[in-house]
Amino acid sequence: MNHTAPILAALALAFTAAHAADLDWPQFRGPTGQGLSDATGVPTEWSDTEHVAWKVEIPGKGWSSPVLSNGKLYLTTAVGDATSGITLRALCLDAKDGRTLWDTEIFQPEPTVAAAMHRKNSLASGTPVVTADRLYVHFGHMGTAALDLTGKVVWKQNDLKYAPVHGNGGSPALVGDALVFSCDGANDPFVAALDAATGAVRWKTPRNTTAQKPFSFSTPLAITVAGATQVIIPGSGFVGSYNPKDGHENWRVNYGEGYSVIPRPVFAHGLIFVSSSFNKPMLLAVRPEDAKDDATETNIAWTQAKAVPHSASMLVLGSELYFVSDAGIASCADAVTGQIHWSERLAGGFSASPVAAEGRIYFQNETGITFVLKAGKKFEQIAKNEIGEPTLATIAVTTGTIFLRSEKFLRKITR
Repeated sequence: MNHTAPILAALALAFTAAHAADLDWPQFRGPTGQGLSDATGVPTEWSDTEHVAWKVEIPGKGWSSPVLSNGKLYLTTAVGDATSGITLRALCLDAKDGRTLWDTEIFQPEPTVAAAMHRKNSLASGTPVVTADRLYVHFGHMGTAALDLTGKVVWKQNDLKYAPVHGNGGSPALVGDALVFSCDGANDPFVAALDAATGAVRWKTPRNTTAQKPFSFSTPLAITVAGATQVIIPGSGFVGSYNPKDGHENWRVNYGEGYSVIPRPVFAHGLIFVSSSFNKPMLLAVRPEDAKDDATETNIAWTQAKAVPHSASMLVLGSELYFVSDAGIASCADAVTGQIHWSERLAGGFSASPVAAEGRIYFQNETGITFVLKAGKKFEQIAKNEIGEPTLATIAVTTGTIFLRSEKFLRKITR
């Protein structure tokens, strides 16, 4: 009898499951939260009719990016208006055919609570987080919730009140057993963590910013430095590092009056890359190692003021840092030194964050055009793909497939 065969089969199954999990897209900007995919066979060319496996209309309006787990897609939307009533919803679709598996109402906010809204925002802009057994959805000042993967609500939390400006734009981050997000409103901004199992508030930490405009929208990023986890959350006037267990502020780096900060940080080569956003964005490369208290004078490695994004997050692939300004100037810089390798104008305005797959960078503009560039120190455009419909959500990537949410539809794009 071959006693090794069952063991080998179990190992193969475990490897396959682990690899499949790696190719899921469980949060804003994918597995690492930084726009990087290990998927292969990712499409490079498409249109609204070519290489579209399916295209389904999503009810209501929402700019949350789709997330993917175990063959299922999850996203949020807001249906209705101030007259008919507003319902904030979570949806699950079959990734194979786009069929809606469930559609669950989470909140019915009062019209006055939902009123503050930027023209590019929506009531459902926060991207969900999905795990093996839970879906976490976040609607900013209107509330946060956890569902099981059949669509049943496990808990709701809407006790964290603050006055929004332009609505909610940030997504939550799952850090250990806590759901962390920013609450940077019109006054008294703070960051908070909820117990992922119960929704109870774990901690609230005031921003204590001196910026005249305290509102911002960034999504947290958890990093590990010297064996310890830090949660990096940019806000108005500074980027802060927080202890995920108790919310204690570890250190901060100031950037003046920068406000309405949207890009999620990225971390590579021992550096955190952030943008100070409006009105004149500054790109800062911050060294978190040994940072303490106010580290502005000691831990900034380099800065850049040209063609820096207000809205789109940055991306590091290999030794290069890629970013695109809201006006459409894409740039590639040495991540360690800040030296610019190239800077080229792409068409249109940009809000969605870039994604990397198979040595390519995908930059998606607000009119539905995705530019596919070859990664490297020389500018090389591979393709320009148009769907003819506004897009603000960031794409999700898996093997052989891109999921792209536009104003009205979700598309599965394949080769």
